[in-house]
Amino acid sequence: MFEQILDPIFGSLALSAIFAALPLIVLFVLLGVFRVKAAYAAIVGLALSIVLAIVGWQMPVGQAFSATAEGIFYGLFPILWILVNALWIYRLTLATGWFEVLGKTIRAISDDLRVLSIIIAFCFGALLESLAGFGAPVAISAAMLIAAGMKPFKAAIVSLLANTAPVAFGAMGAPIIALHGVTGLPMDELASMAGRQTPLIAIFIPLILVFIVDGKRGVKQTWPVAVVAGVAFGAAQFVTANYFAVELTDVVAAVVTVGAVLLMLRFWKPAETVSFTEDAAEAGASGASADESLAKAAGIGTATATKALPTSTKARTWGAIAPYLAIMVIFTIAQIPVIKDWLSTVGSVTFRWPGLDVVDAAGNPASAQTFKLDHLKATGTLLLFSGIVTMMIYGIGIKKAAQVYWETLYQLRWTIVTVTAVLALSFVMNLSGQTASLGFALAATGGFFAILSPVIGWIGVALTGSDTSSNSLFGLLQVTAANQAGLSPVLMAASNSSAGVLGKMLSLQNLAVAAAAVGMHGSEGALFRKLIGWSLGLLAFITLIIFLQSTPILGWMVP
Repeated sequence: MFEQILDPIFGSLALSAIFAALPLIVLFVLLGVFRVKAAYAAIVGLALSIVLAIVGWQMPVGQAFSATAEGIFYGLFPILWILVNALWIYRLTLATGWFEVLGKTIRAISDDLRVLSIIIAFCFGALLESLAGFGAPVAISAAMLIAAGMKPFKAAIVSLLANTAPVAFGAMGAPIIALHGVTGLPMDELASMAGRQTPLIAIFIPLILVFIVDGKRGVKQTWPVAVVAGVAFGAAQFVTANYFAVELTDVVAAVVTVGAVLLMLRFWKPAETVSFTEDAAEAGASGASADESLAKAAGIGTATATKALPTSTKARTWGAIAPYLAIMVIFTIAQIPVIKDWLSTVGSVTFRWPGLDVVDAAGNPASAQTFKLDHLKATGTLLLFSGIVTMMIYGIGIKKAAQVYWETLYQLRWTIVTVTAVLALSFVMNLSGQTASLGFALAATGGFFAILSPVIGWIGVALTGSDTSSNSLFGLLQVTAANQAGLSPVLMAASNSSAGVLGKMLSLQNLAVAAAAVGMHGSEGALFRKLIGWSLGLLAFITLIIFLQSTPILGWMVP
């Protein structure tokens, strides 16, 4: 049996915390200063954490590598199992030409770029975030906005800023699932808490988008539709995260918001139309079609989109949204009590991870050494079923679908390495006691930790580019510090995710994706300077909300 030690470095908790932070510091310096590829930086951080676990925290070598293996496996299943299958469905729609149909349908709604920035970047971007994440919403939204006539640089800014509110529930709830995995806190409570924070951010995002597109005039002329979009999205997020299924939070929010905006546009129009037709001519000067731009952004060619599609507007609309309807139906069926209970019984296995025997400093068994494997009821498995249904709807053969699946795996190859390495790092730090040493040291700040907590989440996402990775790294740290400081662990853990989303627009990975998508390589610094003010301003707002939630003023919001 291995018992964690809080102060293994010369008997000093402060010094132990500094050493425990070294893997994270090295990871962030490599990412942020030396701009090392995220996968390499994560591997270096993992290697250092293993050395510290064995040499500093006196963890047995076998248990250190067993913890590494558990983290890698958790990264593969369920996290990457979700991402791969979600992105596979999206790529099926792109490879068959149906995604372009969906894009044209959306662009036909309005010729006002202020309204389109809400529909494309905010609503449709949220739908893409729910399915794919990891830069896909930014790349595709930016390409579609350029095709609609927006200047490339502005399209990049709009797409980056819009990719905030849905991130906490992105990739079918992967960030919350990862947070649950590393903290052991009930997933429904974490989802509920995040669902009582991120909607407050969502309310303001559409207003900021129209301001970026058209300044004060844009806000003055389009604030009604911006407010409707923000409120509809936030309300749908709140209801779905609290009372339905965390995996479907962004899907439902995006669909509800599109419906609300479309309904409003039937009875209301802005006083003027801002179409930037001169920008459209400039954007099209290269001769690239919208379909080519979207395919390039997704990393595949357009040669596969050769099958004739229906000409009827109604048939094309239903065909374009079919995969998303299939996802909603399958996930809804999975929530029916009888089916949900059956899936939990036959589709879930709980076991003790081999090679681990860890207790914390108080002598309690570490929760992370118990592994729950959901195979049938897993989000990724339900997405796989949704993909099979999409194949049948679109008439895609098994050979073609398998080819697209392989292309998806290849596209995500570096993401797979990064996610597995980061989760392995997280499990090693958690099980060796490094996270506990950090948490107890941070807890010395007392009630001030309620302000420090969201900043930690923001830094994590800004540097790793992923809310999932940030939750994996800092989730247990937040819980440990919260318990010692007398704060709600659910509140602090969820805050890591909710505040972290505001760092997404500044992450090097997302900035690089946006710059590449609009054909402006090297403009990452300019994008960063344009967005940092918005990011910090929104961070200050959500930090205030989280602090008030830690007090009796808004404490009633904590489940």
